[in-house]
Amino acid sequence: MYAADDGPVDLDVTVVVKKLAGKSGCTRMVQGGYNAVLHSEDSVEDHYMDTIEGGKWINDQKLAWTLVENAPKVIRKLENDLGVFFDRDEDGHIHQKPFAGQSFDRTVHKGDLTGIEIMTKIRDELLTRDVTFLEETRAVDLLTRDGEAVGAVVLDMRSGEFEVITAKAVVLATGGGATMYSISTPALEKSADGQAMAYRQGLPLQDMEMMQFHPTGLLAGDTKLTGGVIEEGIRGEGAHLYNTEDERFMEKYAPEKMERATRDIVSRASYEEIMAGRGTERGGVLLDATHLGTEFVEETFPGMTERTRNVGQDLSTQRVEVSPTSHYHMGGVTIDANCRTNLPGLFVAGEDAGGAHGANRLGGNGVVDSTVLGKQAGQVVPDRIEGRSPPSYDPDQAERIIERITEPLNRPGGADVYELRDELEEVMWEYVGVVRTGEKLEEGIERLVEIRKRLEDVAVSGSRRYNLEWNEYMDLENLALIAETVARSALYRTESRGAHYREDYPERDDDEWLANVHVRRNDDGMETWKEDVVFSQTHPANVDGSIVTVSDNTHAESN
Repeated sequence: MYAADDGPVDLDVTVVVKKLAGKSGCTRMVQGGYNAVLHSEDSVEDHYMDTIEGGKWINDQKLAWTLVENAPKVIRKLENDLGVFFDRDEDGHIHQKPFAGQSFDRTVHKGDLTGIEIMTKIRDELLTRDVTFLEETRAVDLLTRDGEAVGAVVLDMRSGEFEVITAKAVVLATGGGATMYSISTPALEKSADGQAMAYRQGLPLQDMEMMQFHPTGLLAGDTKLTGGVIEEGIRGEGAHLYNTEDERFMEKYAPEKMERATRDIVSRASYEEIMAGRGTERGGVLLDATHLGTEFVEETFPGMTERTRNVGQDLSTQRVEVSPTSHYHMGGVTIDANCRTNLPGLFVAGEDAGGAHGANRLGGNGVVDSTVLGKQAGQVVPDRIEGRSPPSYDPDQAERIIERITEPLNRPGGADVYELRDELEEVMWEYVGVVRTGEKLEEGIERLVEIRKRLEDVAVSGSRRYNLEWNEYMDLENLALIAETVARSALYRTESRGAHYREDYPERDDDEWLANVHVRRNDDGMETWKEDVVFSQTHPANVDGSIVTVSDNTHAESN
């Protein structure tokens, strides 16, 4: 949308969507809302400092500043140009509710169905424009030539036919891979496809050890609803967490902020209670909102109330079982403040990219990330393509990609892809989960290497037409690859910070680890190293929180 608004008249945009445009993915599932500074008593500087402190000071500071500075502009565009309707106070101002880690109540929302409202209006707007949608089509791998991205090989999942798409600029925005864990929140189609494609091109990924666990994933037995988020707005409104001994256990872990502590702290506290034998039989703790009143809960959180009733529980009248659940990947492809990567012609936005959230993302900053970075990429792409000739691609490269991905269809027999997927999720949960140790991580890496090796023997039955087993194989190939980057980065960081907690290194170590861990492919496998954080805007030594707003990002400042 921004590319079309700011680009040349003959701009030709093709959107490749793994499922249905505007009706799939995680943004549509967002219950909580969108953090933006709209109130005169709030400030961009405060939002920025909340984001940096929430990220435990390893954020890419320019990226973080870009997010918070542009969030109010995107909210105004969503409301004024696209007709997105947000809840309002009685005085007519946009209502903003509290979320954990905020110094001011700044989360804009539409009840607890904010994502549906935003994605529906964006989809409606794009359908009026000259944009080509390829639905139920997945990107398989990037095409490069002379050191630049020139397009991608994509697969029409319905017909099983491959297509080569060449482009003067490619934007990756596929979402992360939190689904690599046995309890997780994201849409099922998310499988770290963008991160895996970038890694295979030798691009560096950063902060991959920073996988966020949301503290209140609904436990619903052996159903797909298990892991679905009970949004933290309800903790912001005053809901409590209890163990099975009727103790409000956050008193021990965060006596000042209690349930409004950041996600990493609450998740780890719940995990500790469960591991200490004070959890439910299904491995959870209890979320209690009954003291807020049935009518208030039903009116304020209608989506969550309905969801709990659908699984035989009722958020408005009883305590419900919740567990930490894999939710969001702070790590991803290294980019600059305009989503550019080290590969010319390739841009990365949203959860595919790393840096903006450091070691922990604040609730309400996720949709900010996807919309603001999407805007940044859209605004710089026209500059990239202006005056460039249509790119050509290497047919041999495309053929090698297709041969690799179709190989399981030609094997007479081999490993079962669904069993390997279950094994991957169990290994990640047990060895690379909420609480980690060096010993467990090393064992987890061995298991992941073995899973990736066994993937080479997977056989897939049936034809290429709408073959779910084959698509599961492609998902697993990407998830297993990125899972190994998570485990290796977690082993490399010998301290605890944000979402990354090492039981053998329980303390935060600013002397050694105000740094980002990077990982990339090399001839010997995976190369891991660290680079010091660049304190471009502010430094943790600035106890007064003073911020120097340095930016080379013209779009962020002028739009």
